Amino acid sequence: LTSDQLKIHIRGDEEFARAFSEKDGLGPIFVQASCESCHVGDGKGSPINALTRFGRYESDNLTWDAMIDQGGPQLQHRSISGYAAEEIPDEATGITQFIAPNVTGMGYLEAVPDSALLAMEDPTDIDNDGISGRVHWVNPPDFFQPGPDHVTSGGLYIGRFGRKASAIDLLMQTVGAYTNDMGITSDFDMQDPINAAVSDIVTDGVPDPEVPASTVQAVVQYLQTLEAPRRRNETDGDVKAGEQLFLQAGCENCHTATLKTGKSEIAALNEVEFHPYTDLLLHDMGDDLNDQYKEGNGEPEEWRTTPLWGLGLQQESQGGQIYLMHDGRAATYDDAIQLHGGEAAESRDNYNKLSEADKNKLKAFLNSL
Repeated sequence: LTSDQLKIHIRGDEEFARAFSEKDGLGPIFVQASCESCHVGDGKGSPINALTRFGRYESDNLTWDAMIDQGGPQLQHRSISGYAAEEIPDEATGITQFIAPNVTGMGYLEAVPDSALLAMEDPTDIDNDGISGRVHWVNPPDFFQPGPDHVTSGGLYIGRFGRKASAIDLLMQTVGAYTNDMGITSDFDMQDPINAAVSDIVTDGVPDPEVPASTVQAVVQYLQTLEAPRRRNETDGDVKAGEQLFLQAGCENCHTATLKTGKSEIAALNEVEFHPYTDLLLHDMGDDLNDQYKEGNGEPEEWRTTPLWGLGLQQESQGGQIYLMHDGRAATYDDAIQLHGGEAAESRDNYNKLSEADKNKLKAFLNSL
């Protein structure tokens, strides 16, 4: 980074760790008091600090209601003193949990041009390989400013962040986290979350905005410039053999090993190849992962391909064990692979045909990421 970029990065680091209190404007309802509470050490979260999302299908079983007027789609289960925390409405039919992803390397993911994502999607499976990943077209917030690499369709833009790719860029993701996770308003979103079951009056007693745009932007640049997870043991024989088995099983059809960024003012992100093991597309993952929860245009059975980089490091931020899948329901690589249905069913079946020795080699490769 340049010296000026580094200064902003350091400020963003401090803000990412900042724990808000009631006097700072926390709430009145919230999930956590700091970014770092979910992303411990910039790593993945666990079920202990998961986000809960909910909504419902209306009586026609076709129309999705995000239950905005009842506090949806996100539950804020904590509150400041004298104010009631939210509860999931009885009418909710789709409830899911999202554990926080690791935030390292996200600047690379943001810098991939939309055209590259569109080139990878195949929503009608024209090539007949059983994989029909698609981009998630998202309605942008008022503050969104498209860049030269953004593509629009009917006023919608391509999402790439979040479990269902519902955030277009890191600014949208960060503003949403300040508002929905911590109840902190900014110049980008001046509306505190409220418990609609109690009152439509915001009572945190702190003037809005509670943080200026410069603070949010510093956190965004911090996230943009966090280093990607480094590979380990790449030359180990089992790791190299496991990588070939990963390819042969067809896992890379969604967990794409190599992507390339477009032009960026940040030198380290400018037109470089990197290895996240994701295509950032939505895929049908089958019935086992269908939580009956819809987000934007992402169907209940569809999930964005989770980047695999940092997989072998995540136990360091998850209390010494691993929690896999969007909600942490899988405790081992094998558990996670067995949950892969839908478009991933063939890859799962290919894995199940491997010998135990070859499965261990594939796991050694995953641990090296």
